[in-house]
Parts: sequence; C-alpha cells; structure tokens
Amino acid sequence: MSRPVDVLLEFLEAEQARGVTHVHLDDGARGVLREVFNSTKAQKTAPPREEPEAPPAKITLDPPKPPAAVAKISIEGTTREEQLDSLRRQAENWPPAKSLKSLRETMVFSIGNPEARVMLVGEAPGYQEERERNPFVGEAGQKLDGILKAMGLSREETYISYIVKFRPSTPNQTTNNRKPNAEEIAACLPFIRAEISIVRPACIVALGETAAEGLLGITGIVASMREKWHDFEGTPVRVTYHPSYLLRTSDGHQTKRQVWEDMLAVMENLDLPISAKQRGFFLPKT
Repeated sequence: MSRPVDVLLEFLEAEQARGVTHVHLDDGARGVLREVFNSTKAQKTAPPREEPEAPPAKITLDPPKPPAAVAKISIEGTTREEQLDSLRRQAENWPPAKSLKSLRETMVFSIGNPEARVMLVGEAPGYQEERERNPFVGEAGQKLDGILKAMGLSREETYISYIVKFRPSTPNQTTNNRKPNAEEIAACLPFIRAEISIVRPACIVALGETAAEGLLGITGIVASMREKWHDFEGTPVRVTYHPSYLLRTSDGHQTKRQVWEDMLAVMENLDLPISAKQRGFFLPKT
C-alpha cells in the first residue's frame, strides 16, 4: 500500500517530468509533510527498549491533496505586446515568488522592443531600478547604454529583462542590494522562459554569472563562461560581465576589452556592420 508521502513524491516527479521547476504547496500538503517528518524523526531518535513494546498506536493520515495552488503561466493576447503585458500582470502577484517572503513588493519586469533581435538579461533589480520600476537605470544602466551605443544600438532596439522580477530583500535594507538565491531564481524562472518564447530573439546576452546560471543551469565564474556561445533551447547565449562589475573592477581597461570582445561576437551574430575603429576599441595603443 502506498504511503501518503509516496503519493506526494509521485506527483512531484510527474511535475518535474513536465518541466515544472517550482511547486507551491497548500497548507494541507505542508501539514502532511510536517507530520511525516516529525514521526520519522521520532522513530530515529527513540532509545531502544529492552522490554517488549506494546503495539504502536495507529496513526491515520489523510492522503495529501495534489497542490491546488500549482502556479501556471498563461500567455494571452495575439500580439507580442499583448502577450508580454499578460505576463507582466501575472508576475505582479506570482504566488511562488510571493510565498518566499524574501523578495520586495515592487516588481520590475522588462523594457524595450518586443521584436528585438537581441535580448539582455540581468539577475534582479537593484535600489535605483526599484525606485523607477525600469531595468538598468542606475550607474550600471548608464554603462550598459554606453555599450549599446558603441555597438550602434539604442536601448529601444533591444529587449532588457531580469531573471528575478523583484529586488531581493535584506534586513534593514536601504540602498544595499544582494544577488538572488537559487530558490528565488527558480520561482521567477518561468517568466524569463516565457519572455524568450514570445520575443524570439536572435541571441541573448547574459549579464553576469547569476543570470547565466539561471538561464543555462551552469555554475562558475564569468571568465570561464565567456568567449563561447551557449544554447538556450535553440537560442544562442553569450555570457559577459555585468555592467556593475565594470564600475568596481580595478583592471577596468582589460575587462572593458573583454566585454567588448563579447559584444563584437554578438554584433557578428546579428550581422551588424563593424568598423575597424570598433574592432580596435580598448586595444593597447601601438
């Protein structure tokens, strides 16, 4: 006979096979897991008895209900603008993200052209982005705008978004920011996946290791991820340093050149014209 916990595990395995990465449990399911955990813990820690034990009391647990609150994204609308707007409305009160209690309330979704050929993805909004409710508007955003300008692109020609749509919170938070953790990324990941399916960019630029880890499921540092193309469900992905890293690194000139080499690869992928002057940006003077 199947135990209640086996029923739940079978359900979760089926959801994982369908590609579901985050499951929201209702109070009933959580209660069942808590009781099973406590009863198992008690059995492991109980001291052995020399006297024969009386038959244990029978404990009856109701079978766990399949989580009724499994959150699913619904893409609505006929145009890309309408479809992205439907995602935006759902993300505002997304139960898996809200239930974590570790993200702030103000959502920062995306900005740019729904038909852009290049999509830029960051990790999560920071203080300035939260204030203005737009991605990359602080100093890092200004640096990103400069990179795009050097490529011959404007912000309006690209699509810019985040893996996590809310600023990760910290105790007594003011202007300080932190990277999103794995649980926060998993909760919000369905949205960036849906955005990519709607925009259908020719290529994606992952800005920083956290964005790369969320998109590609790999771990490591940017130095080991860059200089090659990765794949996200058929869409090429280039990993480069986050613009904020350019603001704080001590070897600024060398890192700027590395970022620019990544952008040159993106320009080649998009068949954008590249002048000799552009190819020589940040190279040592001869």
